[in-house]
Amino acid sequence: MARWRFWGTAYTLLILLTGTNLPTPLYRTYEAEFGFSPLVVTLIFAVYAATLIPSLLVAGPLADAVGYRRVLLPAVGLAALGALAFALAPGTEWLFAARALQGIALGAASGPLTALLARLEPDGDRRKAALVATVASVGGLGLGPVLAGALAQHAPAPEVLPFAVEIGLLVPAAIVVALLPEPVARTRWRPRRPEIPAGLRSIFATSGMASFLAFAVIGIFLTLVPSYVATLSGSDDLLLGGAAVGLTLLCSALAQLFGYGRPARTLEQAGLPLLAAGLALLALTGALSSLPLLLAATVIGGTGQGLAFLGGLTAVNGAAPAGRHAAVMSGFYVIIYLGVGLPVIGVGLLATVVGLLAAVQYFAVAVAVLCLAVSLILIRARPQAARAPQR
Repeated sequence: MARWRFWGTAYTLLILLTGTNLPTPLYRTYEAEFGFSPLVVTLIFAVYAATLIPSLLVAGPLADAVGYRRVLLPAVGLAALGALAFALAPGTEWLFAARALQGIALGAASGPLTALLARLEPDGDRRKAALVATVASVGGLGLGPVLAGALAQHAPAPEVLPFAVEIGLLVPAAIVVALLPEPVARTRWRPRRPEIPAGLRSIFATSGMASFLAFAVIGIFLTLVPSYVATLSGSDDLLLGGAAVGLTLLCSALAQLFGYGRPARTLEQAGLPLLAAGLALLALTGALSSLPLLLAATVIGGTGQGLAFLGGLTAVNGAAPAGRHAAVMSGFYVIIYLGVGLPVIGVGLLATVVGLLAAVQYFAVAVAVLCLAVSLILIRARPQAARAPQR
């Protein structure tokens, strides 16, 4: 039963993230159908981040107080409503509403599900729980675009079927959540500002910076790279754009499996330079209009993203105190989703001035420099400040 609950929780995280990334290859279709610009795409994505972050801050402490099941069941329901809103969308305003529902749902679920994986791991191995959480996260990020791209390109009802499949996949997730044990509340919940325990602040700062940059790259791939691929290739194949995103995240997941068991600081220090190299290649891709170079950029950048994210989550997950685990992990996910949301808005605004290809190039160079800077900070940091205690 313990293993069933653990892997059922991982499945729930995977499917929720799959659903939030189903729209990625469809944005070009929505642009053509509803007549909006790439900037609107970034604003739709920003609404998602803007609703997700407050939800994270509220739901983490709430789950620690009243029990995870009471937070997670409504989250799964909101995710289903978001998918339904996408499937029925008659105009742009519905896309904003659907993304808001998805943001609230994932925000409510991310921290509690990650904390639950650490709590439910049958052998009490938080390092393994962190690996499963990161692989499920990037697996969902990658599966969503590939699944939606394949269905939209080769199946009927391209703007409906992907979301109908998601609703069906959420049914087992709801059953898993409903059967989770409900702990007795230990504290009285009240709204409060984000606060990281004093002993965790050094680890949280360095790992948060690394993960922010890793997910800034993912945010660009999820929102703009399908259009970037279409511009370079001259093809409107929706599966091609989704596959470019999926390849990045597949490499991220494989890198995490390879990196399992290694110290958190080692993973971060290996991942950040690779992430910088992938971004440099992405910048060259636009200058040379080379799809093979884009392929290399996605492989190298995805590998770096996976190592940096696994290192950051391993460090924070291992050091978080038991009584505030969901709250701490929700705070960590705030940093991640700020990385997903804020840079995308900047690139979208810049794209209206200099064009999409140039905007992605500028972004790639700037974030590559920041990755190298954070890597140097980690190298110079005291080992005991960067190393997370493990079980």
